[in-house]
Amino acid sequence: MNNYNIFIIEDDKAIRNLITTTLEVQGYKYQTASNGSSAIMGVLSSKPDIIILDLGLPDMDGIDIIRKIRSWSDVPIIVVSARSEDKDKIDALDSGADDYLTKPFSTDELLARLRVTLRRLRNQNSTPQSISDTTFINGDLKIDYLSRQVYIEDKEIHLTPNEYKLLCLLAKNVGRVLTHNYILKEVWDSTLSCDTQSLRVFMATLRKKIEKDKSNPKYIQTHIGVGYRMIKID
Repeated sequence: MNNYNIFIIEDDKAIRNLITTTLEVQGYKYQTASNGSSAIMGVLSSKPDIIILDLGLPDMDGIDIIRKIRSWSDVPIIVVSARSEDKDKIDALDSGADDYLTKPFSTDELLARLRVTLRRLRNQNSTPQSISDTTFINGDLKIDYLSRQVYIEDKEIHLTPNEYKLLCLLAKNVGRVLTHNYILKEVWDSTLSCDTQSLRVFMATLRKKIEKDKSNPKYIQTHIGVGYRMIKID
């Protein structure tokens, strides 16, 4: 039995039943809501570990729900929506969602996204040797925050200040998709669309330094039209 409690916000009964059945089989505890107002009250009272959220609710847009929840909680939010445009994904992620899954979806993919999110939760709620306030270790990648040094397979690599900022931002949000706008604001204090190309250039040079196989990146995953994610390596 999993000890994590998942809150499902979905007005489509068939999809809600599909998700709850999938969670039951895997031993997850869950609660459900079919509209925004009851969802917000439910999240406030039950304090779930993860939220699965549909954007198209009858009484409230899912983006507004994300913003309201983010005003008091950092609980991971996985969006499951029929909205497939890049703009919808970017709006949801920029508003504070942690992941975005487009309908129709496979239950295997949903469970995989849940596992990634749960691993990130466990890392945040514990103090393993691999991740601390001063050191980040992910596979062969190591960041020493105190000395501002980066290593691959125990060999130090030289990063420019912006490359280092990018890497640290991704590392501190491991497993979470960061949008172009979010990265630009955090690293360069800019959200100008013309700066997105500069971000791609910096990301390309960073990858050349940390990835062994440039054609099959191990650490940094691209979400085309949306942003980037640091992959957690078990």
